[in-house]
Amino acid sequence: MSSALPGDVRRIAVVGTTGVGKSTLAGQLAGLLGVPHIELDALYWQPDWIASDREDMRRRVRSAVQAEGWVMDGNYNFLSDIVWPRLQAVVWLDYPLSLILWRLLRRTWQRSVSKELIWGTNREDLWKQFGSRDSLFLWALKTCRRNRRRYSELLARPENAGLCACHFTHPGATNDWLERVRADRR
Repeated sequence: MSSALPGDVRRIAVVGTTGVGKSTLAGQLAGLLGVPHIELDALYWQPDWIASDREDMRRRVRSAVQAEGWVMDGNYNFLSDIVWPRLQAVVWLDYPLSLILWRLLRRTWQRSVSKELIWGTNREDLWKQFGSRDSLFLWALKTCRRNRRRYSELLARPENAGLCACHFTHPGATNDWLERVRADRR
């Protein structure tokens, strides 16, 4: 897999396990490229943590990916048939589970204490993350291995052979890459 990002690439998906830093990286990358940041969680989660209707979500994403440039983050399998054919690049953040859980704990703690609004009117509740079946920590544990298998398989498919694929297993490598992208865009 490549670690370069050609200058003409303008439709990128940032993928990886919950808590790995997809939204942060996607926002930075979108800013560098001067394209919209499409945060799938923001499109999916309605007020009071109500999930969007799948067909409505598919309609909104289908419309969003028609643009000439964007950086999207998220792992919604039911959108793959809409998003992947439009992609020019995939940035896969594939960090160790221990690091993901640490980042998730830190982020959840910060959002809980600050009562930060996320995706409209929603707020994270630290205590619900430890006492609920909907815990992001449980979700990360459940999906980390599955995501590794899924993205390995997706990137190995012949129809995705033309994608620029950047696979990072440590934040330092990701940061170095982002600095190279920043330098290339100056």
